[in-house]
Amino acid sequence: MSAISIDDCVIRPVRAEEWAASRELRLTALRDPVARIAYMDTYEEAVARPDSWWQERTANGARQFIAEMADGSWVANAAVLIEEAGTTDWTGSVVARRQGHLVGVYVAPGYRGSGLAKALFETVLEWAWGRGAERVRLLVHSDNARALGSYRKAGFVETGVTMSLGDEPDDLELELAVERPVPDR
Repeated sequence: MSAISIDDCVIRPVRAEEWAASRELRLTALRDPVARIAYMDTYEEAVARPDSWWQERTANGARQFIAEMADGSWVANAAVLIEEAGTTDWTGSVVARRQGHLVGVYVAPGYRGSGLAKALFETVLEWAWGRGAERVRLLVHSDNARALGSYRKAGFVETGVTMSLGDEPDDLELELAVERPVPDR
């Protein structure tokens, strides 16, 4: 594949009726060599889910954004959940302030390093800021160097929060976040 320009694609929200394409991109992501440390899901679990699960996820889950090429192929994905202050998140922690939680990030191998991930993150951040998020956070496995580099390039910084979500105590997830920009006065 020749080098692409981020101008060769459109980054947009996924529509509810596009659940089958969303499912296929997720299944592709779950076959990536780092999927076992990148996602809290497995290919085997995901492929066994009924269509109704995927339809509900696409219609009512996190706000999902994709990068779509001119030929209609989807080559990247990111989703964001809005977490309300005072609620408990999926890890059991109390959410201190309204924030976005970036999940499900995937960029197809031939498009990595092209700037596409950064453009996707900018779209997600803009969406979250428009919904009053004070920051956007994510969790990334400490061994996922490629993802860590991508997030850092996009402006995410480590918050110092770590947690073990796997079976082993040293199976660490790092929290990274971007604070909402303060408008110039």
